[in-house]
Amino acid sequence: MDTIGQLLFALFLAGVMLYFLKQLWSRRNYPPGPFPLPFIGVAWQTGIRITPTLLIKLAKRYGNIYTIWSGHMPIVIFSGFQAVKEAIIQTEDFAERQMTPFVIDAVKNKGIIFSNGPSWKHQRRFGLVTMRKLGLGKKGMEGQIEEEAHRLVEVFARAKEQPLDPSLPITNAVSNLICTVVFGYRFSVEDEKFQKMLQDFNYFAKFGGSFFYLLYELFPRLMRCLPGPHQRALCCLGCIISFAKEEIEKHKELQSLHEPQDFIDYYLLQMEKSKGDPEPAYDEDNLAQCIVDFFIAGTETTATTLQWALLLMVAYPEVQEKVRKEIEDALDPIHSICYQDRKKLPYTYAVIHEVLRLKYVLIVGIPRQSAKDVNIYGFHIPKGTLVVTDLNSVLHDPKRWETPEKFNPHHFLDKDGHFISREDFLPFGAGSRVCLGEQMAKMELFLFLTILLRTFRFQLPEGAKELSQEPVVGMSLHPHPYKLCAVPHCRTP
Repeated sequence: MDTIGQLLFALFLAGVMLYFLKQLWSRRNYPPGPFPLPFIGVAWQTGIRITPTLLIKLAKRYGNIYTIWSGHMPIVIFSGFQAVKEAIIQTEDFAERQMTPFVIDAVKNKGIIFSNGPSWKHQRRFGLVTMRKLGLGKKGMEGQIEEEAHRLVEVFARAKEQPLDPSLPITNAVSNLICTVVFGYRFSVEDEKFQKMLQDFNYFAKFGGSFFYLLYELFPRLMRCLPGPHQRALCCLGCIISFAKEEIEKHKELQSLHEPQDFIDYYLLQMEKSKGDPEPAYDEDNLAQCIVDFFIAGTETTATTLQWALLLMVAYPEVQEKVRKEIEDALDPIHSICYQDRKKLPYTYAVIHEVLRLKYVLIVGIPRQSAKDVNIYGFHIPKGTLVVTDLNSVLHDPKRWETPEKFNPHHFLDKDGHFISREDFLPFGAGSRVCLGEQMAKMELFLFLTILLRTFRFQLPEGAKELSQEPVVGMSLHPHPYKLCAVPHCRTP
């Protein structure tokens, strides 16, 4: 038995060594990075959780293009403005989404965000055209945002200056805008099915940055068989899809009664038109996933950014006061704020951009993969390699920003106080995968924040400690839970 045991142990060591040598050979042409060990990759150096701070440290050590090994899988990171610009603006070589095991099981190449090939092109093109038909960038959608902003004002007013956690009312307001675009109507906060859908969405969104998510990507066959948070996350996604399909069925019943009013109406009409196509690109599964994608892109990110904005207004009361005074001086008190007013409010507009820059809500840009073998900066990146653009590093690039780690609205103002656009401002990504809802998000952030700051002064509850500006790291980087008081500027007797 001892001899057999020794032989098995020797074979095991030989297998590990062969695997290790194979790893060394396969990584010889990849960009440099932390040294990987068999099976666990670089986790022994970096830990399980990847954070923006860790990625910036790695870039300082290994350069603006480097490789992190997750088990046997290489992940090439592009860091800093020049490298990211090369990867997503000046080339289409990295325009594909990475089809990881979890993404394949969850999304199945449907929808807009996590799909590739002809299916992605059809869904994205249709999404852009339909959003314009529904009023993106026009007065119609602006009116809906303004209406939702005033509902949010009412929520804060009902608190009567008492401490209030703003996260839920903000999420309800932003998600209802997506509902208006997609379903044609908003939901009441008392609607149990809608609130259940938001809870499922919140759980699924947070799962993306978890330890069990990483395990699923490394050991998909095993994890598919085991219970755990990953199964609940997939179940939550299934419930969201079911919610979407129930709405689709309601629209199908009323389809012939009116002209298209919302995204589902237009999509069903397109399905009808393409029925005779040999390989129709439009079907209910794609429609349901597109609806989920709208919530992913249009709720979590915008709601989280608004939460950061209010937190920063409390942390920097002098900035909040300067915004309020600019609104008061530039706009008539009975004037209803519109998106066009951003031209009259350069400091306010700069503040919103600085919130988006300093508190970018994702750890990195959504992962991509190389569509072919790519040679870049002397490195060889094989077809299918997972590629990540570190957008946080762009927004905090010390070569591009005067005070990259500080809240400084003057990053977006010239010496005369005029707003300036910057090519290194990329919170919505760039290139062919740029965020579909960028225009809507900018409109929402401007109208929500200006209407709120025109109405209230936001401050800490009496006796409360200073708010933490460190993020909670999940799939998004959201603030620690906090409460604030909304004090009306004009008190009624």
